Amino acid sequence: MEDYHKPDQQTLQALKDTANRLRISSIKATTAAGSGHPTSCCSAAEIMSVLFFHTMRYKVQDPRNASNDRFVLSKGHAAPILYSVWAEAGFLQEAELLNLRKIDSVLEGHPVPRQAFTDVATGSLGQGLGAACGMAYTGKFFDRASYRVYCLLGDGELSEGSVWEAMAFAGFYKLDNLVAIFDINRLGQSDPAPLQHHVEIYQKRCEAFGWHAIIVDGHSVEELCKAFGQAKHQPTAIIAKTFKGKGISGVEDKESWHGKPLPKNMAEQVIQEIDDRIQNKKKLSPALPEEDAPIVNIRNIKMPSPPTYKVGEKWATRKAYGVALAKLGHANDRVIALDGDTKNSTFSELFKKEHPNRYIECYIAEQNMVSIAVGCATRDRTIAFASTFATFFTRAFDQIRMAAISDSNINLCGSHCGVSIGEDGPSQMGLEDLCMFRAIPNSTVFYPSDAVATEKAVEISANTKGICFIRTSRPENPVIYNNNEDFHIGQAKVILKSKDDQVTVIGAGVTLHEALTAAEQLRKEKIYIRVIDPFTIKPLDKKTILESARATKGRIITVEDHYHEGGIGEAVCAAVVGEPGVTVTRLAVSHVPRSGKPAELLRMFGIDKDAIMQAVRAAVSKSRNAE
Repeated sequence: MEDYHKPDQQTLQALKDTANRLRISSIKATTAAGSGHPTSCCSAAEIMSVLFFHTMRYKVQDPRNASNDRFVLSKGHAAPILYSVWAEAGFLQEAELLNLRKIDSVLEGHPVPRQAFTDVATGSLGQGLGAACGMAYTGKFFDRASYRVYCLLGDGELSEGSVWEAMAFAGFYKLDNLVAIFDINRLGQSDPAPLQHHVEIYQKRCEAFGWHAIIVDGHSVEELCKAFGQAKHQPTAIIAKTFKGKGISGVEDKESWHGKPLPKNMAEQVIQEIDDRIQNKKKLSPALPEEDAPIVNIRNIKMPSPPTYKVGEKWATRKAYGVALAKLGHANDRVIALDGDTKNSTFSELFKKEHPNRYIECYIAEQNMVSIAVGCATRDRTIAFASTFATFFTRAFDQIRMAAISDSNINLCGSHCGVSIGEDGPSQMGLEDLCMFRAIPNSTVFYPSDAVATEKAVEISANTKGICFIRTSRPENPVIYNNNEDFHIGQAKVILKSKDDQVTVIGAGVTLHEALTAAEQLRKEKIYIRVIDPFTIKPLDKKTILESARATKGRIITVEDHYHEGGIGEAVCAAVVGEPGVTVTRLAVSHVPRSGKPAELLRMFGIDKDAIMQAVRAAVSKSRNAE
């Protein structure tokens, strides 16, 4: 960035005037809506004015241009000032601001990507900076472009650990194209923020995380211009001392005004007072970006060659994931991998080995890893695959939930699912992950049962919109599919079938292989079962399951290495609810497990071949007795 040139007095006055117009627009919008956060907007008015009308480079009528500077409003409740900025710039109609929070308006209570100028949904506090880090990493290392990334945070959200995960990430990778602005307005929602106006403590904290930290008067446009003009070989934190409700007489720096619009009479008076401070109605125009972001195509990605597995060979699906991902990396140079220091367990290290410049080590910070993936995937710049143990995604559930609200296309792989991991014990066992990912809107949940299915799941998820989750296992199990087997979302595979089948058994991963072993032994007793591999748990192949149930006298047994709640059994029950004559018996992990050998644990929790055989015999004898 060029050396700082102090703006002339005319520009400084225009920035002050712009800040006051943004205040007025935010007050008008929230008063019209009867709800919202005008005081949180007013503390950030000068910051937003300087950012959008002096510092940032972007095309107003093309907010998602790949070369534009990026902006993330981490304090999402200040959305009205973001909308006011885009109205001031001419992208939105001023009148539209008065439709804030209405059901037929795009201007929701917090930013969402339905708005062309919003890359990631915010409002669950503490998440914006992680996404901004992903954007900045992409700009610096993948796009190698000049665009910069700005993130505005409130002081209340600085109590969130996820903010400091992001601070550590940016400091470690020296993201010198990233600027975080802390709006230190002293007051939280129900109480003052813990550090109130002790800006020097924030500065020390930022410096300790490897950031260049500058304290400014957040209401001085001149100080802000100067701070934004400083370039260092590290990320920059601008610690802006501000006052909540700045410019609103009787409300400024007062408690108990958070999230409260001004009553109409009061708003009119305040607007008049602020308007009297405006010297010039002239509007400023932002500078245009340097158009140096490369054109990227991430559509229709195909594996360079089919799988090369042999039927009967033993492979862990977690390893097949690594092999598949490394292979997919050759198909498109925008495929990237992220991991949380588990790459030698999830096998994402195989990707790193072949594509070292496209692997991001996020260390043990899973919440931030998900946010980084979301940031990297914005504006269709990359296809991101992030992996860790399935159970560790539970701590990032809020980030995953917000990723869905952000319409993000990210792929998450959770390894080490279930009790089948063995001796490491319950803290390492993914037993809630299916439940969690099934609950996410527009998610696709893959549960491949062999190496071939895993490779297909990786390829399909790269081309699938929304949040994709691939559940992989630690034990090595035989390959059951030919390399040319075709897989589709929502299409199950009937692995074993005969006209004499008496019970349908549905399993996935290790339990599918237990079901196949059980079927072999039951055949000796002249009991035949139909075995189904669902491939995706969401969406579930209802049609195949119902056809099989009808062919086996309505008898279904589900068996899964997961807790009862929210897993395969409940998904199947939901699929067959209301179908006459269909009964579902569910075998699953019933309580908190313990350490032991995988086979011992499968037996202890009644999800091994013996438990399946017992359940099948019970179902068959029950119906024989009924006859």
